[in-house]
Amino acid sequence: MKAKFPFAFCLLVVLAAGLGATRLSSREKPAPAAQKAQKNAQKAPAAPSASQGQIDRGKYLVENVGMCEECHTPRDSSGNLDESRRLQGAAIWIMPVHRMTNWSMRAPALAGLPGFTDAEAETVLEHGIGPNGLPIQPPMHVYHMAPSDAQAIVAFLRSMPNAYPRN
Repeated sequence: MKAKFPFAFCLLVVLAAGLGATRLSSREKPAPAAQKAQKNAQKAPAAPSASQGQIDRGKYLVENVGMCEECHTPRDSSGNLDESRRLQGAAIWIMPVHRMTNWSMRAPALAGLPGFTDAEAETVLEHGIGPNGLPIQPPMHVYHMAPSDAQAIVAFLRSMPNAYPRN
């Protein structure tokens, strides 16, 4: 029994060291040129023909993770979501417990992403910064999404019919 304890302890130390090294290596920053290329790639507009897989992933994230319809889809007189105007913008139906001066009273239209560039929409999803350069207003959540998830959401929203004509 005593012989097994040092072996198990050594095994745990080796596993912990390997895990620590893996976590540290994932924190390494790319070279400046790679950082610039990565930034430009994130800001580039989505391809006009996003893959169906990317659109499906975006739909899943919008409907099941972000729950975007809860605020961005109008409700009928019974309080149910009006699916005929899905993600076309709506009055905010919830109120904060304490008065907030920056509380938004309307959720913007998301269907077709009218008024947003792809880069602006991705910045909202990744960093919580609106197109005006200011933090988004409550009750919108800051999601801190991965760029690939934000791009999938943008692809899905672009695939939907516009709520309003885009200029």
